[in-house]
Amino acid sequence: MEFYPLHVFLTIASERSFSRAAEKLRRTQPAVSLALQRLEADLGEKLIDRSGKEIQLTDVGRAVLDYARRFENLQGELENSLAELRDNSAGRLSIGANESTSLYLLQHIERYRRLYPKVKVQVRRSLSSKIPSELIDGNLELGVVSYDPRDERLIAQVIFTDSLAFVVSPAHRLAGAGSVSIKDLGRETFIAHNVLSPYREAVLREFQKHQVELNMDIEMPTIETIRKLVQANLGVAFLPRMCVEPEIAQGNLYCVKVHELSIERKVHLLRPAKRVLSYAANGFLAAIRG
Repeated sequence: MEFYPLHVFLTIASERSFSRAAEKLRRTQPAVSLALQRLEADLGEKLIDRSGKEIQLTDVGRAVLDYARRFENLQGELENSLAELRDNSAGRLSIGANESTSLYLLQHIERYRRLYPKVKVQVRRSLSSKIPSELIDGNLELGVVSYDPRDERLIAQVIFTDSLAFVVSPAHRLAGAGSVSIKDLGRETFIAHNVLSPYREAVLREFQKHQVELNMDIEMPTIETIRKLVQANLGVAFLPRMCVEPEIAQGNLYCVKVHELSIERKVHLLRPAKRVLSYAANGFLAAIRG
C-alpha cells in the first residue's frame, strides 16, 4: 500500500470536502477522488459514505483515519530523523581500534565532538589484525591500525606519524644516557607486547642483523602493564612514543635513543572502498581533514 492515497484520505477527512482537499493538495478533484477509490479498492472496504450532503466516514473509515494519522506522524519523524543525520545532529559512529591506536584517536574525537556533540561515538576495542576483515564484513564503519593492510577493498589514510621509543626506569643504569648502541642492549631484559605487529618484527630484525641477543623474558598483553613493569625497573621496552609521552614528561620513564633503531610508526585510518559511509562517518573524515 502506498502512503499517498492514505494522505489524500486523511486530507479529505480533515477538510470534510473533496474540493477543499483538492485545493489543499494542489490536485484536481477527479485526481483526489481517484486516489480515494484506489485506497478503498486496496482495502476492499468503503471509507466514506457518499449518500448524504456532507462527508461521513464509515466505521472502517474511522479506523483507517486513526492509522493514517499515525503513518503521517511516523513520516514526519522519519523526515526529521533523516535531516538530523544529514547535519550530524544525530546518529552513531563505530570505530575499531586496539589499545595503543585508541590514543591517536583522542584529538580527532575531541574535535569531532565539538563539531557534532549529538552523535554517539563508540570505539570498539579489537585486535589490530582483525580490524580490516571487520570493516569488510560491515561490522565497523572505520578502523584505526598501525599498518597499511594493502587491501583494494579498503582505503587507508595516514592520520598520525609516531615512533617507537626505547624506555627505561629512572633507576636503570641507562637512564642518564642520551643515546646507546644496540650492542649495549644484549644483557637487558625486555618486556615485550605479546601481540604480533610489524613493529615487533622490525625490532627483531634489527637485533638479528646486528647479532645482538634479544632477551624477551617477560611478555605482557597490554601496554599499560608493560609501562608499569618498566617503571618498576623490572625490564626495558620499546613502546609507541605517544603511549609513554606523559611518563617521560613527568620523569617516571626515560627515553634513550638507540643509534641503529629509528622506526616510524604510521597510524592509518581505514574505511571501506566501495561501501557508502554514514553521515556520521563522513563527518568524522571531514573533521580529520580539518
